[in-house]
Amino acid sequence: MTQKIYIFDTTLRDGTQGESISLSVRDKLAIIEKLDESGVDYIEVGFPASNPKDEELFAMLKNKKYKYSKIVAFGRTTYKNVPAKDDENIRMLIDSKANAVCIFGKSSSFHVEKVIETTLETNIEMIFDSVKYLKKSVPEVIFDGEHFFDGYKANPEYAIKTLKVAQDAGADFVVLCDTNGGSLPMEINKVLENVLKEISIPVGVHFHNDSGCAVANSVIAVSFGSKMVQGTINGYGERSGNADLCQIIPNLEIKLKKQCLKNDSIKHLTSLSRFVAEVANQIPISHQPFVGNSAFAHKAGMHVSGVSKLAIAFEHIPPESVGNNRRVLISELSGKKSILIKAHEFGVDLESNPKKVSEILDKVQKMEHEGYQFEAADASFELMVKSVAGVKKEYFTLESFRVLNEKKENGDMLSEATIKILINKERIIETGEGAGPVNALDMALRKALSRYYPQQDKIKLTDFKVRVLNEKKGTGAVVRVLIESTDGETSWGTIGVSENIIEASWQALQDSIIFGLDNLSK
Repeated sequence: MTQKIYIFDTTLRDGTQGESISLSVRDKLAIIEKLDESGVDYIEVGFPASNPKDEELFAMLKNKKYKYSKIVAFGRTTYKNVPAKDDENIRMLIDSKANAVCIFGKSSSFHVEKVIETTLETNIEMIFDSVKYLKKSVPEVIFDGEHFFDGYKANPEYAIKTLKVAQDAGADFVVLCDTNGGSLPMEINKVLENVLKEISIPVGVHFHNDSGCAVANSVIAVSFGSKMVQGTINGYGERSGNADLCQIIPNLEIKLKKQCLKNDSIKHLTSLSRFVAEVANQIPISHQPFVGNSAFAHKAGMHVSGVSKLAIAFEHIPPESVGNNRRVLISELSGKKSILIKAHEFGVDLESNPKKVSEILDKVQKMEHEGYQFEAADASFELMVKSVAGVKKEYFTLESFRVLNEKKENGDMLSEATIKILINKERIIETGEGAGPVNALDMALRKALSRYYPQQDKIKLTDFKVRVLNEKKGTGAVVRVLIESTDGETSWGTIGVSENIIEASWQALQDSIIFGLDNLSK
């Protein structure tokens, strides 16, 4: 039988301690729903009544049942010299009506004496009293031994004693925390080995990523007996973040054959990662293992050739097993095989036309030398391939455009663009106004296209990036413009490069509209 490893998600608390991350109550509820759909065992949602936001969240969660996940309230042990029955924090944990409670207590003698400034024996009493009292009212109590690994290195007997007293008081899990994130993989085995000799209840681990080892430490801990892993989606968290569950889960499920999520949920892991990033208003980490946009992206010509013959030649797992996709990137490093594979994706067969393949490859290398970067602009590359192959559809022909900027007396800026295009030999002239020159040009082009292509209303620009490529030339520098667009179902990127920012923007904008019209006509 496959061994079950319990996944304890702390994104809604630990994750929100990360710089620039803030979640509304609505955001948290949406993430909880998604985690429950995936079959995450425990979802730690924060401190009850620690702030108005968490107070509202717990009120909404009270008595709510999820299909799979247990809602966990987080707090500390009783305050020194205050009995658990009189401690306000303990009372709030009970009143939250959460499915489980996770409390932290000091497992480091240094922290006991220097941070909370009490005696080692008093700290032991605080842990015992808190767990014992909570178990009278709460179905499941998890004890997090804060600073356990650092505490173990300095005073192993005392660190283990804090776990044993939690066990004796009735805790269901004890968790070894690497709160400062400084532990290294070669240390984990020995610590787990000694702890498991002394502790009979299930043991979990909680690693921070300050040494870049949180994922490795978590996987190693499971291989040596840990039954629970705490972490966050995408590794969000304070300082360098927490252990990334989007890396831990596939390593455990696919490579160690452990069960972490409910059956078949791992194939939705990429979707979960990107959903949480979107809700948290964070840019997805493109190079993130397993779920990143670049995790299965192949750029070097030899790699692409190898993957096209046998995927496992350059991939450690099939990308679809975690819901991701294989991508072939086009750059000056590409070989002819890359061109053939990408053209095939676009529905263009170049196998019998090696001259066209060479022409495209030469053009890519020349354009990348000028500053183009097709990795983020697949749509522009597709249009270029179709143009060389002679199958690109010409929706319109540009005759000219003009852009004027006006600064008014009240300080407002207004941009006006006039565009002249030909569609089916009809000359169309339209003017558009916008907040800036690119916006005005976009408005003018759309007005000119509207009668022939009303479907273009579905095309929306979602991002606009400008990068200066040779800063030393100052205002005369070459710029690269990247535009991201969507039609509500699919998204695509286009690119333009020029010494004139308006011209670079026009190139990317024109490709965006043409590709969108192609897409909508399929």
